[in-house]
Amino acid sequence: MAVRRRATRSGRSARFTPDFDPDLGDRALTEARHDIVIGRWQGVRDLLRATGEDWPRRTHRLRLLAHAAAGSSTVEAWRAAEPDSPDAAVLRAATEVVRVFDTAIAAGRGSTVDRGRLDAIVDACLAAAQAAPADPMPWVSLLSVARLYEGGVQRRELRQWFDELRRRDPYNTEGHAQVMRYWSARWHGTHGAMYDFARDAAGVAPPGSPLPILVQVARVEEYRYIADGALGRGPVRGFDQHWKHELAVTELRRTYARWIGGREPGRPVAPEEVADLNYLVHAACYAGQLDVAREVFGMLGTRASWVPWSYTGEPEEQFVRFRENLGVE
Repeated sequence: MAVRRRATRSGRSARFTPDFDPDLGDRALTEARHDIVIGRWQGVRDLLRATGEDWPRRTHRLRLLAHAAAGSSTVEAWRAAEPDSPDAAVLRAATEVVRVFDTAIAAGRGSTVDRGRLDAIVDACLAAAQAAPADPMPWVSLLSVARLYEGGVQRRELRQWFDELRRRDPYNTEGHAQVMRYWSARWHGTHGAMYDFARDAAGVAPPGSPLPILVQVARVEEYRYIADGALGRGPVRGFDQHWKHELAVTELRRTYARWIGGREPGRPVAPEEVADLNYLVHAACYAGQLDVAREVFGMLGTRASWVPWSYTGEPEEQFVRFRENLGVE
């Protein structure tokens, strides 16, 4: 575990520096993403083959590989070289989802995405699901792209995609998070619908599953939505209690108990847990739950993620300030 202060050659102490590694400590993934940048797909193929059916790790890796592949033609080169590869089909579909989201972001809030393009991506996801029938990732991709349809997709269709995901990986955190965001006020629902979904998912998760973190993710989503709406109009009235009111604190401690309390004691933190642990420690810090914050900071060591810290200020400043105020070594 990293120490809070380190001696330098000059005898002065150096400030603790968190590691905002985009791969969250997954060194094999870092190497594969570098291969994508230089146009080499073989390392990606080998990584996914080695990942096997570790669905949380595979989902984490495929998401980040898709972001790396979105700006290159490496995944298309892989598909051309190995057209029968299920992994290539799954990554290509996930990459197309990232690309269309990038297009939507560049166009700005309120713009629409060509429905024909979205339909083609859905077809690619369904083809990937057929090529890799046990893999939950094509269904995660479908649940992601559903948000971009103007007016959303039919409830029956969304439910079918979600059911297919759960048949393969019942507690897939990323897939559940995509549905939760679909039902948020930012997309096709309300704050209430978003929280209802998150709480229902958290309630059925087995001890040790990270799925209860959805409630904390929902709280950040609500914060973002209201803060964005208040931009330029001053602070939102009563919003200083957003993290600290009784229900928020109760749900934070419930997330901690079900997830962290149910984890195998001493088990190392996996790369796919780092981002969710950052949501947990962020909520604990802003709720003033110092015992929870101290333990989770200890679990993370130097590992930090930009989200959700970037929504409430400068990420490194907050991470360091809260950690040092707690005296974490």
